[in-house]
Amino acid sequence: MHIDADMAAEGDVDLDLEAEENCTGKPTEKPRKHDSGAADLERVTDYAEEKEISSSDLETAMSVIGDRRSREQKAKQEREKELAKVTIKKEDVELIMGEMEIPRGVAERSLREHMGNVVEALITLTN
Repeated sequence: MHIDADMAAEGDVDLDLEAEENCTGKPTEKPRKHDSGAADLERVTDYAEEKEISSSDLETAMSVIGDRRSREQKAKQEREKELAKVTIKKEDVELIMGEMEIPRGVAERSLREHMGNVVEALITLTN
């Protein structure tokens, strides 16, 4: 009977270890993380396939972007031509350069944008 008591005691220890594992809230089986990951991956690829862009849509979008860029470039060139036509005085440019401590190009640009008006150019540069 002494052997049965030892076996029972060993069995009790095993039961205690299993009870401790269950008390921590961790299941005795390994979680199936890989199965859920595969399902998540499948959902992502399904979503990506649904969102594929057709080549004609892409070509249309690219042409719209190209047209917009060419219009903006043309408008910018027209604006530069208009500004180049404005006559400015050398003294006005030097005055703005000295007062605002800015390079000649910035002073000339500001004067041209304000049609040679020194006061408006200075006000804009200070704001």
